[in-house]
Amino acid sequence: MSVHPRPSAGARPPQALRPRHVPQRTCIACRTVQAKRGLVRIVRTPQGRVQVDLTGRAAGRGAYLHRDVGCLAEGLRKGRLAKTLRATLSAEDQAALERSLQEIITVDEQGTARRET
Repeated sequence: MSVHPRPSAGARPPQALRPRHVPQRTCIACRTVQAKRGLVRIVRTPQGRVQVDLTGRAAGRGAYLHRDVGCLAEGLRKGRLAKTLRATLSAEDQAALERSLQEIITVDEQGTARRET
């Protein structure tokens, strides 16, 4: 007669590994849903400043855009960015956002070119 060990009360049978959850966000300009890492977060800070949030964790109200100047232009043109952030964007704020996003795109393109070679 063989003795089988009795499972402990808290033990669970092994389960198949679940795929890791990937946060999804929607680009406010083109309304495309994509992984959060593929988008850039624009945030209105509690002090009222509007800036690009590279960490994705800055305090404040956020909106997501593709890493594309076209999506930024579309979001600004239709007023979606201002409406989503619940803020009025001055011409200076818009110009600063365009410069910041252009820098991010340039860095992304250089990183992609390095990986391909």
